[in-house]
Amino acid sequence: MAATFKLLGTGAGPGVPSFYCNCIACQEARENPRFSRTRSGAILDLGEKKILIDASPDLRHQLLREKIDELSCIFLTHWHYDHFGGLGEVEFYVRLVRHEPLTLYLPPSAVEEYQAAFPHLQDVLVPEPWQFGRCYDFGRATLTPLPANHSIETAGILVVGKKSLAYFTDTCGLPAETLQRVQGVDILICDATFHGENWYPHSHMSVEQAIALGRATGAGKTILSHLAMHYSQAVTVRQLEQEIASYPGVSLAFDGLELEL
Repeated sequence: MAATFKLLGTGAGPGVPSFYCNCIACQEARENPRFSRTRSGAILDLGEKKILIDASPDLRHQLLREKIDELSCIFLTHWHYDHFGGLGEVEFYVRLVRHEPLTLYLPPSAVEEYQAAFPHLQDVLVPEPWQFGRCYDFGRATLTPLPANHSIETAGILVVGKKSLAYFTDTCGLPAETLQRVQGVDILICDATFHGENWYPHSHMSVEQAIALGRATGAGKTILSHLAMHYSQAVTVRQLEQEIASYPGVSLAFDGLELEL
């Protein structure tokens, strides 16, 4: 069995569709659930080990949809609700099935916030602050947190198996040292939150900026993720695919997209 990296969610904070929104993107997703986007997260499946990267508020639905019934540990890229809000969903898996706590790798700056927010999970998750640049070896692949440019301490993840993959869902460009580390990756999955004007240029990227980052890294493939679809100019999947069609190796992420490593 090949190692795989599966995108559980590919949307920004509001998800697509948003309950309060009737823009063309949300209308499209209501009419065709294939174009729905849950909040961002992924799973690195190494067969004997399954590493969850971020725990979105949609985690239960994501795990059911993808028929995932076990986890080995959890990596959080940063402490924003759309990336940690689903942590409570693993409680009964641990208590009733696993019978031993999961290691929760999280930003050093988020440990106290985690303990304050989830006091009832102290025997379910064991927090371990990750270290930028440390290579975590899981046998068939390694996982390395690298600095991202976001509003709080945030990591992107470099995964190296038979292929290399860089996963940066929340970043505005990359710090110089990170850009150097991910040069020539086979696959770059990156923040493309905004279509049109970027309201948060110090935290996120637009579609155009994401494509430019793919070029700067020399990535074999660039996959646009963390898509709001309605920031700041609403766009349908069909329209966006037409816009990026002229860029070789660039494609849109979709929930459930599986990449072989």
